[in-house]
Amino acid sequence: MPRYAFSARATGAATLTEDTLEAFSRREALQLLQARGLQVTRLEEAGTGKPVPVATSPARPKPLSRRQQLPFLESLADLVNAGMSAGEAVRLLAMRLQEPRLKSLCSALWTRISEGAALSQAMAEHPTVFDRQTVNLVAAGEATGNLAEVLARLIHHFTEQRDLRQQFLATLAYPAFVCLLGGGVTLFLVLFLVPRLQTLLSSLGGRLPFATQLLVDGSHALIRFGPVALVVLVVAAGFALRWRLTPDGRRRSDAWLLRLPVVREFVVQAAVLNFAHTLAVLIENGVTTAEALRLTERAVENTRVQELLRESTGRVLEGGSLCASLARTGLMPPLFLDRLAVGEQTGALAPSLRQIARSYQAGLTRRLQLATRLVSGVVLFLTFSFVAFLAYAIVTALFQVSAGFRL
Repeated sequence: MPRYAFSARATGAATLTEDTLEAFSRREALQLLQARGLQVTRLEEAGTGKPVPVATSPARPKPLSRRQQLPFLESLADLVNAGMSAGEAVRLLAMRLQEPRLKSLCSALWTRISEGAALSQAMAEHPTVFDRQTVNLVAAGEATGNLAEVLARLIHHFTEQRDLRQQFLATLAYPAFVCLLGGGVTLFLVLFLVPRLQTLLSSLGGRLPFATQLLVDGSHALIRFGPVALVVLVVAAGFALRWRLTPDGRRRSDAWLLRLPVVREFVVQAAVLNFAHTLAVLIENGVTTAEALRLTERAVENTRVQELLRESTGRVLEGGSLCASLARTGLMPPLFLDRLAVGEQTGALAPSLRQIARSYQAGLTRRLQLATRLVSGVVLFLTFSFVAFLAYAIVTALFQVSAGFRL
């Protein structure tokens, strides 16, 4: 009968137990250990020194994305807090969940866990759902026996990120609607009303006023060259997007964003907010500062900011302080560095990062609201100005025609 070496931890215990047992198959070995109330972190066939081979996961009928991460963690945390082991919680979710994508994810995770893999190892095989920092934190929670606490902090972190994204989209919804409405009204007037107005005035005879003639010429130019210009813009946008998706294009375009006066403020604010949020979660869960910085730099969207953070991580590894290393990037605002230095000196780095993240989130929200009001006001002003110009052109033309009739 094969013998299996394992590492496991009793529910609620912090220490690992390492031993061997005999079983006919790896599945039976895992079931025997779970029957003892143990949470298995390693299962190997004794004498080989290699992990037990695992079966290929079944094909997933539904595509999985990052959107399944938070619902899965919330469901898993509820069961783990109720006293279940991570493996049993995943097995129960695979049986009970009704949402197709979540059920497919839990089934795939349980297939790997039932073969002896740890939860973090099973999650690592789904990079489209779980990023590297999430997998590392779950692995740290399994190693220290604090999985429930790690899950709670991850859920809080991802919930804040989701709320911020929703707030950002809600803030942009109104100016987008105003731009769409203003553009639609303008196109209707230029393409539909002006040609009919020209036909009417031409039938009455007489020379059109300057404003009316300018409006008519603009309408003709838009009708004649508008489709060609639209095709050119679409093709150019397609090439620009393809270039942006290349590594060199992504790096260059991200660097350009940091040079634009107004856009730079938003990019830096968003990067600082993401940096503070992510680094706080990692440090709170026992990840070293250097490793936390490496994971955090990958969570920042702008590649130029990633490069600067990577240089800061190198200086930290060489013995420099976190605050001084970040100051040399030239991106971090002085107030951020001052508050970070206080947290670093007092040993309360994670709470300081949490406070910084909250203040920057409030500041970014205010900036977005101000930008929204500004864009909406400009679009409405331009739309009303064009309507007023159109009314003036029509009225002056009618007055000129009526004056010709009196003569």
